Amino acid sequence: MGFAGLNARERLFPKPHEIFATGFYHGGFDFAVRSILGKTARGGADAGEVLATITGVKSGDHPGWFEAWTQLADRIAATAATSQRGGHRVSAARAFLRAANYYAVALEAIDGLPDTAQLLPTFRAHRAAWESFVDESAWAAERVDIPYEKTSLPGWFVRPDDSMRARPTFVMNNGSDGSISGLWCEGAEGAIERGYNVLLFDGPGQQSMLFERGTSFRPDWEAVITPVVDFLASRGDVDTARLVLYGVSQAGYWVPRVLAFEHRFAAAVVDGGVVDVSTSWLSQIPRSLQTLYGRGEKGKFDRNMAIGMKLPGGKATAATWTFRSRPYGTSGYSATLDEVRKYTVRDVAAQVTTPLLVTAPEDDQFFPGQSQELAALVEGAELMEFSATEGANGHCQPLGRELTEQRVFDWLAGRVPGVG
Repeated sequence: MGFAGLNARERLFPKPHEIFATGFYHGGFDFAVRSILGKTARGGADAGEVLATITGVKSGDHPGWFEAWTQLADRIAATAATSQRGGHRVSAARAFLRAANYYAVALEAIDGLPDTAQLLPTFRAHRAAWESFVDESAWAAERVDIPYEKTSLPGWFVRPDDSMRARPTFVMNNGSDGSISGLWCEGAEGAIERGYNVLLFDGPGQQSMLFERGTSFRPDWEAVITPVVDFLASRGDVDTARLVLYGVSQAGYWVPRVLAFEHRFAAAVVDGGVVDVSTSWLSQIPRSLQTLYGRGEKGKFDRNMAIGMKLPGGKATAATWTFRSRPYGTSGYSATLDEVRKYTVRDVAAQVTTPLLVTAPEDDQFFPGQSQELAALVEGAELMEFSATEGANGHCQPLGRELTEQRVFDWLAGRVPGVG
């Protein structure tokens, strides 16, 4: 039953347990709603807009879901532009941030559509809203190009004010498909308020680097972050003795991988921890097919996977697989798993010496138990648990972002002098 089956009062003000009950709403939709609602603490969404948007979409209606979020994002972007033309910078900035986050939800929805024709237009609308937010924001923001191999990584360096004094700097490493505007609400603004500079960037396989430049993820992420640190070290407004690295979602793998080789960070946070990325892929594959793959019968595995994707309900799974494998630069089922299996820190975690905080939310649906495993592998790492009773369960505790911010930055304050 969808919201259309509720009476008018319930449709406008659905109860939290009705929105998020298991089986009531499509799993991916449920997580998307939790994630966007979590951004309300930083003005990255408005609860009423979110609830009104999801009211008319039935569970599993991917085209309707995409359309609903696109329409909302378009409307809020138009509102932002009107405020901008009127010289109302605060109103414009806040609306542009919401629009960017709503476009980001629409962008994630594209993996459920029959084709990806809307991917680039939606991404560019999202990025345009983000860039307009940067222009209108009260913070001192600078667009930067970070030298990386034969090209560069696009980034945004944000200071608490216009002074150029050397400050501690908070480097934010995104996950597999998160948005820059999402990162802003997941710790960037909180870091700036506490006295940090913040660096946001797209790495290989992420956002503009994937959609517009066609780059792929890489498991040896130290090859990405070491140039980032070199770039920061070249700036007079960065105190290189007070660098912090933060990683969210799949960056829970990339960050400890980096720390095994790059030792210039004063402290680091993974939200949450990831030891082996491939577990989130293999757990979705029937055990009989896992056995084929494990025995090295990859031709048979690929054929059976292809057959499974043609079964009832398999079309959506095939679209999701294609979308999720794209950042790895692979095609074919076994080839993708071969690549994803490279993303493990079990063999290098013991090399990490940087003080490390690992968040551990109850009910992590993507990497269950891996925060605890990572904390056990890294000597001295601290585990910070979040629970359902606090309203902070699920992957990256999406509805507990204010609580997460408070605990994480309080922990960092004891390791990075001069920040609140």
